[in-house]
Amino acid sequence: MCRLGLNKKPGKRGGPATGATNELAIRPLPAERSPLLITPTLLRRMPLPQPDAGGDKEARGRVLVVGGAPEMPGAVVLAANAALRAGAGKLQIATCGSIAPFVALAVPEALVLALPETKRGGLASGAVARVLEYANKADAVLIGPGMVDEPAIMRFLKSVLARIERPTLVLDANVLACLPELAASLRKLRGRVVLTPHAGEMLKLTGSTEAALKREPVRVLQRAVAELNVVIALKGRETLITAPGCKLYCNRAGNVGLATSGSGDTLAGVIAGLAARGAPPLQAAVWGVYLHACAGDRLARRMGPLGYLPRELLAEIPPLMAGLEGHAR
Repeated sequence: MCRLGLNKKPGKRGGPATGATNELAIRPLPAERSPLLITPTLLRRMPLPQPDAGGDKEARGRVLVVGGAPEMPGAVVLAANAALRAGAGKLQIATCGSIAPFVALAVPEALVLALPETKRGGLASGAVARVLEYANKADAVLIGPGMVDEPAIMRFLKSVLARIERPTLVLDANVLACLPELAASLRKLRGRVVLTPHAGEMLKLTGSTEAALKREPVRVLQRAVAELNVVIALKGRETLITAPGCKLYCNRAGNVGLATSGSGDTLAGVIAGLAARGAPPLQAAVWGVYLHACAGDRLARRMGPLGYLPRELLAEIPPLMAGLEGHAR
């Protein structure tokens, strides 16, 4: 069943719109097959959950970001900051023990868990129990930014997916390559998962050919969400978003400046932050993709189309949300 509405808790053409750095370009959809275009008007018809005026940080939702590696500590930092900028109230980060002190200094707002790691910089099997302890108390969990060592990722993810109980999951980056072998575990999570692949990751996820994905991206996307029972935001010049039994959404905001290292981590963090606030998975993805793309448009107008940084997107998210929600900016 499609859920995109009130919740439990009180682009421009011409460049990748949401941090898609893969070289495979998906053609725009023909007009007669166009999905719902994401616009401010559409988003105002699906308002985000708002905390009570007297609510505390728990009322705004708890998000756990799992990721990072010795050579990529910045990915988890970007994603974690993005979750806070999207309005989450309580932030926790689980990362490799060797970089945990540096991550804690970079994100002083977060509780940082130092986890055992493999020789190649992945999360060791001994990390699973501690991650689950915090994940099952969270409202949203993002897994993937900066993670390395694919065999270790597979072992870690297999254990976590089998035992996670409560939160919305956002899965990104190298985690996506492991999911074809974990399809049954994804289906058991009953639509609580958001995947954010670019085109190259989508090929690995679905086993589709490059030609088929270019020719019929909607068919490939809809087959994948049905088989895996997940929300997918397929990033590209036009980002397509859907869930089983739901309408198809399309984002055309954004510009080629978003196609840079760290942009996808920022997007995944925004989606996780919105989910922590209580937005259902599809709503979190639709809002997150548009906010991320429009943040890039704002920076492009001020700084030029190339050269702005993913970390500079973060300060644009709160005023964009406020404007779309009808609050004073």
